[in-house]
Amino acid sequence: METQKLIIHVILLLCIPCSSSFTPIDNYLLSCGSQNNASLFNRIFTGDSTNQVSSFLSADKSISLTNQNPPPDLPILYHTARVFPSTGSFRFNVRKHGTHLVRFHFSPFKAQGFDLKAANFSVLVDGNLVLRNFKPSNGVLLKEFILKIESNLLEIVFRPEGNSGFGFVNAMEVFTAPVDFVIDYGARLVGPFGVVEYKNLSSQVLETVHRINVGGVKVTPFNDTLWRTWIPDEEFLVFKDAAKPARSNQTPNFQKGGATREIAPDSVYMTAQEMDKDHAVIGSKFNITWDFPVAPGGVRHLVRLHFCDIVSPVLNLLYFDVYINGYSAYKDLDLSSLTVHVLASPVYVDFVADSNDSGVIRISVGPSELSGSRGMNAILNGAEIMQLVNVVDSRVVPGKKRLWILVGSITGGVVVLLLVMSAFVLALKCRKKKKKKKPKQRTLESVGWTPLRVFGGSSLSRMSEGTAFPSPGSYGYFGLRIPFADIQSATNNFDRSLIIGSGGFGMVYKGVLKDNVKAAVKRGMPGSRQGLPEFQTEITILSKIRHRHLVSLVGYCEENSEMILVYEYVEKGPLKKHLYGSAVHAPLSWKQRLEICIGAARGLHYLHTGFAQGIIHRDIKSTNILLDENYVAKVADFGLSRSGPCLNETHVSTGVKGSFGYLDPEYFRRQQLTDKSDVYSFGVVLFEVLCARPAVDPQLDREQVNLAEWALEWQKKGMLEDIIDPHLVGKIKQSSLKKFGETAEKCLAEYGVDRPTMGTVLWNLEYALQLHESDQEDEEPYDDSSAQETVNVTTTITPGSPSSNMRREENNDNGYSDISASEVFSQLMKSEGR
Repeated sequence: METQKLIIHVILLLCIPCSSSFTPIDNYLLSCGSQNNASLFNRIFTGDSTNQVSSFLSADKSISLTNQNPPPDLPILYHTARVFPSTGSFRFNVRKHGTHLVRFHFSPFKAQGFDLKAANFSVLVDGNLVLRNFKPSNGVLLKEFILKIESNLLEIVFRPEGNSGFGFVNAMEVFTAPVDFVIDYGARLVGPFGVVEYKNLSSQVLETVHRINVGGVKVTPFNDTLWRTWIPDEEFLVFKDAAKPARSNQTPNFQKGGATREIAPDSVYMTAQEMDKDHAVIGSKFNITWDFPVAPGGVRHLVRLHFCDIVSPVLNLLYFDVYINGYSAYKDLDLSSLTVHVLASPVYVDFVADSNDSGVIRISVGPSELSGSRGMNAILNGAEIMQLVNVVDSRVVPGKKRLWILVGSITGGVVVLLLVMSAFVLALKCRKKKKKKKPKQRTLESVGWTPLRVFGGSSLSRMSEGTAFPSPGSYGYFGLRIPFADIQSATNNFDRSLIIGSGGFGMVYKGVLKDNVKAAVKRGMPGSRQGLPEFQTEITILSKIRHRHLVSLVGYCEENSEMILVYEYVEKGPLKKHLYGSAVHAPLSWKQRLEICIGAARGLHYLHTGFAQGIIHRDIKSTNILLDENYVAKVADFGLSRSGPCLNETHVSTGVKGSFGYLDPEYFRRQQLTDKSDVYSFGVVLFEVLCARPAVDPQLDREQVNLAEWALEWQKKGMLEDIIDPHLVGKIKQSSLKKFGETAEKCLAEYGVDRPTMGTVLWNLEYALQLHESDQEDEEPYDDSSAQETVNVTTTITPGSPSSNMRREENNDNGYSDISASEVFSQLMKSEGR
């Protein structure tokens, strides 16, 4: 049945007519070395030896070659070729300036003493060296370039290389591209620095490397308005089980401002790959990933991705994230917002990215944090990858261009010389200042990673490539390394049935180590750089801290291009699963919820105050608070964490990172990070615990979508009890609810200076628990202004930790903060204690 559907779909695609709406103003199609015309995909290529076009040739010594024994299935266009024993060129009159497509057809054969497979030549288009020392292989090869032509004459030069080299070409196409085919604004440059706008894209020379019809069949030039070939994506899929094809029989809704048929044909937008949730653990998140081979070594490419929502029943249901080379390229992509709010309306997004050393560009799509349980999905309809060429060869640059290049070179040389001299003077000044000033303490993101190489890092280790961190303890990180073979054994070779979760870093498996200790094994995508900084940060932070309310790191592995973190297994999983979205877990009581919030607050308070600069978590949310078998809260996932400001600083200036719905708005606006950013996120968690709903739910009415804004409105009206979890109705003492609501409200203050410290938050939550458990409904007024100093007695410092100036608890060998908070805070909350 599935085969019949596929056959019908292929027939439908083949029956889609090629639109004739686009007619290029400049349109040169040459059958090279021929006196006759040749047809290919219903297009007529004129023989370049005819009187009609022979004037295009500017070389007298080129040779027309004919294959006397062509293969029976080889199109006539490839039966002839023009050979250049010496430099020769074609010249075309350009009637319309702007972006043009230039295509070269190569199919080597033997004739008249020439073996075209032995050719060695370079090709220049408008002075740009697009092919260097080119040696065509067997079969038909098409080379396509996209570039802007701003003169009335376009010259294409074929230049033999080496003593016995010669050039050849079987056919050529030169035609005007559609308006706005490549635009100068909106492209997103993606890399370790984040995402920034890439400008002046149309001035680049682009060479097409891949053109992919994702989820569909091959599309030939006959069914493309720009006569392009789109190939299926199956061979590029990294994990085929992660994707399943999606198809539509409806013609795409092309809208003004979106993609056009010239950007990609109907058939590309009528097919896609979507997440195959049928083969995944229910509720798990994962990415669909493609690897495309390209030129290695950091070569810059344009990545054009095509989207058309053919999988959603309604608008604003599909939210997903896009990654390129493991870096976030587009977060929370909502196709509805990019179109005129019509389903199945095609759009495309341009990205610019560099290839890695192994010559791969990796593209991934996966569900967004905004995805509801019903709408968790991600799609991709098409992909194009084009290398940025733009190499100018001075030997063929016209005189005026050459003059400007010379002037530019001289000017540039003078500027560089001045810069070098300035740098030298500044260096001398800085050296003098350094002798007087004590160097600043290095932060988590400011130094290079070296410990693993010193302490036995493998030759395949990528730890030295990213940001580096403070030096390890006396044993380095070597004692935490776990062999890859042991991790394979612990997870039954990463058995999919053992998957217990997933995230931006990768899948999480339940495993059993050699000593029968249960562990959570978080595996980054093999071979990917995605998550490398997070991987390093987790090891650095968790290797030096131990606290009852922080998840412990058991070890890590970085063999075989793997990035694997092994944690203590926290039996009951994320807090989020116990609040909503699962019928498996019984509803938490109010006392349990308060104790969980108190535990998480203790862990955060320790992070903020347990070190000289403190540590800011940066990604506090209900999925990063785990519960053990006794419902003890443990803060997890320190991949985005970083050290706090120095003593003489008020904040850390850094790029914005975090999760939508939990992100501190002041941090987002000013990009200035403080521990109060964690306090804001924790305030969202408090309301999430109380109301048992997500921080963001796009399926609700507009005023209810953002939990923090919605709950604050009810809190300020004094009607918080109207929006609490129905399971808690009538089960919370009014005084306890009031104190809890006030605490959450203070955490969500617009400005960080108005928010309490985590110590004060912890004090207030303990007080809310005391009120809930007390016999009296109301307690006398109290003053919490001194809570910060008092709460420090619960801070525990691990033996061997750098923070030796902090107080340690006596007779506590395991390094955990096990003091009962109720023992401490009961003294504060009663009048006799004060």
